[in-house]
Amino acid sequence: MNAPQRPPNADPPIPSPPNEEQEAENACRGGGEITQEDGSGAAVATAMLAELKREMNRLQREIRLAIQAQLAQMSGRTLGSMEANRELARSIQEMLDAHGLRVRCTHCGHPAILRVSPRAGAAAGVFVFDHTIDGRRTFHGGRVLMPEIRLVAKPARRPRGEQKAG
Repeated sequence: MNAPQRPPNADPPIPSPPNEEQEAENACRGGGEITQEDGSGAAVATAMLAELKREMNRLQREIRLAIQAQLAQMSGRTLGSMEANRELARSIQEMLDAHGLRVRCTHCGHPAILRVSPRAGAAAGVFVFDHTIDGRRTFHGGRVLMPEIRLVAKPARRPRGEQKAG
């Protein structure tokens, strides 16, 4: 059979642990009941959770790519005023945050928040990537026009009290 084709820039599929697919298939055939006979209940539950995890990953990837495609249409534009550009960046960040996403900094590749900062000579401000690298807040970018947007997963928060690197 022919394998489905992926676009050249698509993320690779997340591999399943060995025998997980077989266990999930067996769980589906058995009606999905979780029983305690011979310890098979745990195997069935594990298989069902693995299948659910694969489906969630697939759905999250679809959402990420759909949002990224829409945002790509805004690349290279400005809304003409600092207030309008800031509202655009805030709206984008609010949407991304709701889906556990961040923009990828075009300079260093780290997950970042898109912001608009004032800059002399740029009445509408400049788009910057706000992120933390090695424990220090860093801003990259500084273009008048909306940069190309690539999305990445939002990094986990550091526990309170964890020492900053450096």
